[in-house]
Amino acid sequence: MKTIDLNKAIEMIHDGDVVMVGGFMANGTPETLIDALVEKGVKNLTLICNDAGLIDKGVGKMVINKQFDKIIASHIGLNREAGRQMNEGETEIELVPQGTLIEQIRSGAYGLGGFLTPTGVGTLVAEGKTVLNVDDREFLLEKPLKADVALILADVADESGNLQYTGSENNFNHLMAANARTTIVEARKVVPIGTIDPIFVHTPNIFVDYIVKGGAVC
Repeated sequence: MKTIDLNKAIEMIHDGDVVMVGGFMANGTPETLIDALVEKGVKNLTLICNDAGLIDKGVGKMVINKQFDKIIASHIGLNREAGRQMNEGETEIELVPQGTLIEQIRSGAYGLGGFLTPTGVGTLVAEGKTVLNVDDREFLLEKPLKADVALILADVADESGNLQYTGSENNFNHLMAANARTTIVEARKVVPIGTIDPIFVHTPNIFVDYIVKGGAVC
């Protein structure tokens, strides 16, 4: 059984870690884990997330608390504090096209050396990157991303770590769960092994290390 208490889960996240957090505009973000990290005050983290959350929701609460040295995201426009920190040079923010970001996460999850994409060719996105010509067309070589810890929200988890998501809460969670060295899942419900029909398992237990029970329905 992989269920642990919240305090033990938070002890696994250390200053300087690279952390992936699931969610899209905080939809599908593990709020209980985020709140505990805010309280702990872990710092100098690198965040990999679709966005910077909102001021009072999702990873935005950690942005406000200045717990990130670097944020890798596809946009930060919903969190004015993230924009302020970027403009003032307080936090390094790397903006990545959303499709590229998810492919970088997938490449890291499945052991790929990278992938080729035309997105960003001839723009600021291409600066410092390898450009390859394939069939008379230019592509950027985008390298994989890897995390020390992934923080995931699931609607239902069984005790072995098989997961089900609700609707669009799947978003980045599924691939992030497969990516990180340690995957910690916040589950609204934890059920006995065998309760979830194998056909409807969204993330298999091989990718899940620990489960924390919690998570209110948004």
